[in-house]
Formats: sequence, C-alpha cells, structure tokens
Amino acid sequence: MREVVIAEAVRTPVGKRNGGLSGTHPADLSALVLTALVERTGIDPVVVDDVVWGCVSQVGDQSSNIGRYSVLAAGWPESIPGTTINRACGSSQQALDFAAQAVMSGQQDVVVAGGVEVMSRVPLGSARASGMPYGPRVLDRYDNFSFNQGISAELIAQKWGFSRARLDEYAKMSHDLAATAQDSGAFDAQIVPVPTDGGTVTADEGIRRGTTVEKLATLKPAFQEDGVIHAGNASQISDGAAALLVTTPEKAKELGLQPIVRYRAGAVAGAD
Repeated sequence: MREVVIAEAVRTPVGKRNGGLSGTHPADLSALVLTALVERTGIDPVVVDDVVWGCVSQVGDQSSNIGRYSVLAAGWPESIPGTTINRACGSSQQALDFAAQAVMSGQQDVVVAGGVEVMSRVPLGSARASGMPYGPRVLDRYDNFSFNQGISAELIAQKWGFSRARLDEYAKMSHDLAATAQDSGAFDAQIVPVPTDGGTVTADEGIRRGTTVEKLATLKPAFQEDGVIHAGNASQISDGAAALLVTTPEKAKELGLQPIVRYRAGAVAGAD
C-alpha cells in the first residue's frame, strides 16, 4: 500500500448557535474552505479526484449531497465529483479515512476530505421532523429505549466512573487551554475568515473565558435528573466547515507541497 499524507488543512472559525456563521448556507461555508485549500496550495482543482464530505444532519439546507453542492459552490469544474457520508459526530473523520483508503489503494491520487455542519440552520434531530430514523425492530431490541447522545454520554460516564466534578474540571481546563491557544495565535494559520452581513468572523466563538468549576456546578443536568452531563461540559451546538488535502508524498512533491502529517491508519467501533 502507498503512504498517505495530509498536505494542507484549513477550517472556518467555529461559530456558536445563532452566532456569526448562522446566516451562511452550509454549501457556501464549505465552498470557502475548498477555495482556501486551492489558494494556499496553488493547485489546479482539476487534480482533485474526489471530495468526500462529512455531514450529520443531511436534511434541509444540508440535504441532497451537500458535498457535491459544495464543489459547485466553490466554482470548481463540474467534472470533479463530491460525495457526502454520515457516521454521526465522526462523519468528517470518516471522510478522512475513506479519502486515505482511496489514496492508499492507488485508486485515487488526490482527495479532499472534510465536512460541514451549520447546526443553527439544521438543528440536531431535524431528520426526525418527517419520520423516525429507526423502526420497530430497533425499538423492540432495546425495549423502547430513548435514543440520544446525551443518554449515551450518561451511560459512558456511569460505565467508566466519571463523576460530575471530574467532568467539570476537564471542561474548565479545556476552555482555559482553548483561550490560551487563541490568544497566542495558535489557530490563526488554519482559520479562513468568513465574510458575513454582520462583519467578518475570524475567531472561534464558543470558548467560554472565565469559566470556573463553581459556575459549572450551578448548571442543571440536561438529560437525567441526577445526571452528570450539562450545557457546560457537553459539546456545544456549533457551525463550521473544514477541509484537508489528502495525497501521497510523491504527489505532494510533484505539486510542490510540503506534507503536514502522515496518515497511518484509522479504526472504528460500535459503542452506543
């Protein structure tokens, strides 16, 4: 098998719910990172064999193969294909895995992997508005258990003995580290500014500066009365897009690119 490298990586800022990116269509947000990928690398888009795009809620503004519409929105040639895949919150990671597999096998030489989610416009759970994703057999198997990520997180916390105090401490540390990184400019090189009617969004909006464990302790559990998961230690409702250029070391050299990292392997496992 061939070696695989990531030759460029770009992303938008991560917007908070109803924040700076909420007015931007997901295809247009995706187009920004695809365009930036070409501008930063200097490649001609025609060298891209495929675009593999991750997206969780593939309904409404994100329906009908948002990966393909992202390619068209970027102004790339119509001959460049695009596909959209869903592995829940790991969708964009899976997009990278599929892209790497295609390059490893020799089936393709240059693949763009990435994804988009504008939860302000397409909220989590939108797919249930017109039907139930799982049918009677799944419900029977789990005795009509209520399926959602919050309950899954509660079950994982119970299984591994994560207390609320420990989760809150970790959440505070995460926000502190993110704030420090943002202030130091650590994210600047990877971020593509997003022009909007309200101004240009240049920085992540979800970092909670000044968070304390005392403040987190006042928040009510979101999914169970005696639960440990709440709005302060759970992943946020966010908007954003990102893209990676996946290729071989040889092709990167041919294109005049310096690889950022090597992709060695990927793995998945069913958990909940």
